Amino acid sequence: MHKSYLKNEAILLRHKGYSYELIKNKIGVSKGTLCDWLKTIPFKANSETLERMNRGLIKSIKTIKALKLNRDQKTANSAKLELGKLSNRDLMMLGIGLYIGEGGKYENGFIQFSNSDPKVIKLAMYWFIKVLKIEIKNFYMINHIYPDNDINKSLNFWSTLTSVPVNQFGKTYVDRRINKSLRNKGKLTHGTLHIRVKGLEKYARVALFQKVLTWIDIVEDFNFAGIV
Repeated sequence: MHKSYLKNEAILLRHKGYSYELIKNKIGVSKGTLCDWLKTIPFKANSETLERMNRGLIKSIKTIKALKLNRDQKTANSAKLELGKLSNRDLMMLGIGLYIGEGGKYENGFIQFSNSDPKVIKLAMYWFIKVLKIEIKNFYMINHIYPDNDINKSLNFWSTLTSVPVNQFGKTYVDRRINKSLRNKGKLTHGTLHIRVKGLEKYARVALFQKVLTWIDIVEDFNFAGIV
């Protein structure tokens, strides 16, 4: 077929809104040649071209999502293999780390811990009960919430999560400071839970507190030379 005829046909199809790929399939001319012929021709995709583009986009998105899921799964599997099974020793050290970050460390104080993340609270409770051997009856909770939180829902949520009865919760504190309320609005669904150990004899309470502080000192005094 004559070259000038093919060029005219390509220009006509381009004016009708066809993509290079569709024009190439219709007249059998390479995409490179079409780029040279049609680079100055205004283009507005027609319905057939748009449908094809959308199908391609959807396919591309699905492919990208599939690749990401596959990559994420490989990363998760690798992380699980590296970590292995958690031992009681691992959980003990994890609890010390949590307490260093969020626990009360005032001299002759009480064992106490605060956080807003339910998973972190569950880890802390496990540590208190399994490692420190604290009974449920010795926990005293205070819920710190914001005006957009529901008091009863928050209390019931933390009570169910920790297995500590609602009657062992103190008065809920509602933070009504405007700047704080706006910054945390909608972010902390159940506020922050403050865990405190009470009901122990003074000697037992002080001894337990000093034991935790000693663990922390040992960890913090570890010789990290050459590591950082």
